Amino acid sequence: MTMWTRRVALAAAAALSLLLAGCGYNEFQRLDEEVKASWSEVLNQYQRRADLIPNIVATVKGEADFEQTTLTQVIEARAKATSIQVTPETLNNPEAFNRFQQAQGELSSALSRLMAVAENYPNLKANQAFQNLRVQLEGTENRITVARNQYIRAVQRYNVLRRSFPTNLTAMIFGYDVKPNFTVANEAQISTPPTVDFSRPAAPAASR
Repeated sequence: MTMWTRRVALAAAAALSLLLAGCGYNEFQRLDEEVKASWSEVLNQYQRRADLIPNIVATVKGEADFEQTTLTQVIEARAKATSIQVTPETLNNPEAFNRFQQAQGELSSALSRLMAVAENYPNLKANQAFQNLRVQLEGTENRITVARNQYIRAVQRYNVLRRSFPTNLTAMIFGYDVKPNFTVANEAQISTPPTVDFSRPAAPAASR
């Protein structure tokens, strides 16, 4: 390659770099990585919760007359949530993303019901292992909320860039699609950690 050819190639590369930067290509790269990192943290916290549940179930089973329907719902909801295969492509597949979100929402609801029912069992309320698990669960639910909010903000920034002109043209050329986000359905419930007030007296157990 001659000196002149090399200079032309360098000039062309510099021009292409400036063009890509001006049309938002580099920003797409940055925001795409931000979304992926935020999503990974969401998955980490959901997995942390899933790992806690077997210990919670085992502790509750020690209460011989515990409401079996509620316990079964938690077990089944966890099985459903953990059976969904999450891949990098999930972020570009709204249908798969919604299935994942629905399953995690159902697990949140089942856990909330279990912790509410547990208030009626004095032995559980006095069980230090159960109380420790409850605290861990509440902390994990809080971390899930934080991780989800970070993901929501990251996707909003990405999608605004994806829909804006002229960066939407860059997105079409390089295949940057709009990414799915968490919906508002059950968001308030999901964002509220299941809590138990152990200071309140237990409800009468005569009906059990």
